[in-house]
Amino acid sequence: MVATSQGRIYVGIGGWTFEPWRGTFYPEGLVHKRELEHASRQLTSIEINGTYYSSFKPASWAKWRDETPEGFVFAVKASRFCTNRRVLAEAGESVQRFVAQGLVELKDRLGPINWQFMGTKKFDPEDFEAFLKLLPREAGGLPLRHALEVRHASFEDPRFYDLCRKYKAAIVYAHDKEFPEIDEPTADFTYARLMQAGEKVKTGYKPAELDRWATRAKAWAKKGDAFVYFISGAKVRNPAAAQALIERL
Repeated sequence: MVATSQGRIYVGIGGWTFEPWRGTFYPEGLVHKRELEHASRQLTSIEINGTYYSSFKPASWAKWRDETPEGFVFAVKASRFCTNRRVLAEAGESVQRFVAQGLVELKDRLGPINWQFMGTKKFDPEDFEAFLKLLPREAGGLPLRHALEVRHASFEDPRFYDLCRKYKAAIVYAHDKEFPEIDEPTADFTYARLMQAGEKVKTGYKPAELDRWATRAKAWAKKGDAFVYFISGAKVRNPAAAQALIERL
C-alpha cells in the first residue's frame, strides 16, 4: 500500500493460484499452501476471484486474513448469482447470501466488492437503481464499498453515472479492448482492472506504459483510495506488472 496525502494506492492481481506463476512469481519449491502468504508480501492487494463461482465457509475467510500482513487488503468479486440475471431487482436473496457467507471474517483486510456484469447486460435505469438499493452499506459493523463492473456500451450514459453517485458506488475502470472505458468519479475510491498485459514484455507492460499507470494511479488517489489490479491478458506477467507499478509508486 502506498499512502498519499489524499488516499492510499493498492496494487495487485486476480487470485493467487495459477500454475505458471510457480517458478516465476513463486520461488521454486514453495509449497502451494504458502502461496497466499508469499503473494501478499510482494503485493498490496489481491482480488479474490473464486467467490464469483463459489461460496466459502467463514473459516476460509479467516484463514485468508491470518495469512496476510497488516495493511494488505482483498477485493472480493461478488457471486455471479447476484449479477447474471435478467431482473436485477430480484437479486436480494442472493446478495444477502453472498454477504453473509463470511466476508466479515476478513476484518481490516476487507476492501471493495466488485459486482461484475456480463457483456450482454444493458443499462436499464430502473432495474439498476433497484439493484443498487439492495447493496448493504455495512456487515457485522464493517463498512462495505461497492464497485460495478459493466461491460456493455449502453452504460456510457450520464444517467448511470448519476445513479452510481447517488448510491456511492464506484464504476470499475476496465482497460480492455472489448469493454467501455469509464473513468468517472462516482465514489470516494477508484477501482481499476488493467487487462492488456503482453507476454513478450517481462513486466507485462512496457516501462513507459507503467509510468503512465503510475501517474494515473496517483491522480486517482487524489480522490480517495485507489485499487489497481492487473487481470487477464498475459496472466503469467501480471505479478511482475504489479510489482513494477508498486516500485514506481
